[in-house]
Amino acid sequence: MYRLNEGVLPAGTRADAALVLGAAAWDKRPSPVFRERINHAIALYQGHRVGKIIFTGGRSKKGYMTEAEVGRRYALKQGVPAHNILFENTSRNTYENLNNIRPILQANGISSVVIVSDPYHLARAAEMAEDLGVRVYVSATPTTRFDTASGKKNFILHEGYALTLYRLEKWGRRFFNWLFG
Repeated sequence: MYRLNEGVLPAGTRADAALVLGAAAWDKRPSPVFRERINHAIALYQGHRVGKIIFTGGRSKKGYMTEAEVGRRYALKQGVPAHNILFENTSRNTYENLNNIRPILQANGISSVVIVSDPYHLARAAEMAEDLGVRVYVSATPTTRFDTASGKKNFILHEGYALTLYRLEKWGRRFFNWLFG
């Protein structure tokens, strides 16, 4: 299981792809948080730590581009070749990001991914991926908008709450299956 001090990808670790979890897209531009995730994935790609980049995320508003398409366009402008970019553009949350990429991974022969996100988001994302049978490493963005004391506190509280809810739901399903199974 992921711990906060494990957000740095160990030296020499290589995976088939970086999985960039969507954050927000403002029409055709990535939000600052999403941009940092994209930049980090591009750095992993350029450093030959991953062979492909996968973007996830649906549409935040009707008429806007999907997060995945915004990420793809940004990476193309930074020189990542189109044949090394994959995307899933229907998901609306972290669980859907991870669940919806499974067919893409299988179709492209991808067996290992590096989840790229903010440090405090990775614990929940890694646990969800593990529960879905996706082999992952994690790599936290080295920069984040959540660097002030109040920003960190709010993000940690949000992620702690979200992880607790996810675990309660998971354990509830297991208990229900055990009880009535």
